[in-house]
Amino acid sequence: MSSPHPDRWLRLDGTTNTRDLGGLPTTDGGTTAFGRVLRSDNLQTLSDDDLRRLAELPLRDVIDLRTTAEVLLEGRGPLRDVEGVTHRHLSLLPEKGHHTDVFAVEEDDVPELPSDWLETLLPRQTTEADEVEPPAVRSYLGYLHHRPDNVLAALRVIAGGDGAAVVHCAAGKDRTGVVAMFALAAAGVPHEEIVADYAMTAEVIDALVAKLRSSRTYAEDMTNRDVASHTPRAETMRRLLEILDERHGGPLGWLTEHGFGPDEQAALRARLR
Repeated sequence: MSSPHPDRWLRLDGTTNTRDLGGLPTTDGGTTAFGRVLRSDNLQTLSDDDLRRLAELPLRDVIDLRTTAEVLLEGRGPLRDVEGVTHRHLSLLPEKGHHTDVFAVEEDDVPELPSDWLETLLPRQTTEADEVEPPAVRSYLGYLHHRPDNVLAALRVIAGGDGAAVVHCAAGKDRTGVVAMFALAAAGVPHEEIVADYAMTAEVIDALVAKLRSSRTYAEDMTNRDVASHTPRAETMRRLLEILDERHGGPLGWLTEHGFGPDEQAALRARLR
């Protein structure tokens, strides 16, 4: 396994956990390309300099994996006003009555959301086989069980893009990590490199938790749990990949079973290579 490439981090003023999926080795001796796909935490506090740097990529697509409530509570981010950047809202959690494009709703027309906004999420069911898995692994399997449509939609945006895409959620580690895993698998990145990319967030976890604590949307969760509980562990992603191997013949097998076949996989691979 190679050491994390320091140039993969994109040090922005307004984010803590932004990095490029370029520079990773592939099973055939190649590498993934820089400037195609970024993974990130929340983009609400980008500075003018951040916007300039992203425009130089050029950034064309923002794939927001947060829930409707998170988007509305955090408000309109600065990239919403940048011409040529398209936003897609693709929540990976099941929600009560929210499966439309939240960005079509102007924030001024939205009633104030209750403090117990988490109750807008539907209860997530797990299979008996999954009950023995660690909580984080169960959560990731839940994304695949409840919202495979949006996992595939995110990958289709990446595959069909003509500039850079950024995939993000709140922290840029869990929901974002699952979409990044599939993208890297399609590019031919070996499992252990995917695991290493996932675990890189641990390098910035203190700053990341501090940032989320400053937001009323996430402060309670960040305060009630210690930093260690938020830290991504390599064994979590390793176990998810093992389950995909055992049940579906790997991440690409899962994609094929859910309608993202060889042609789309080839397009996704070409975007990252």
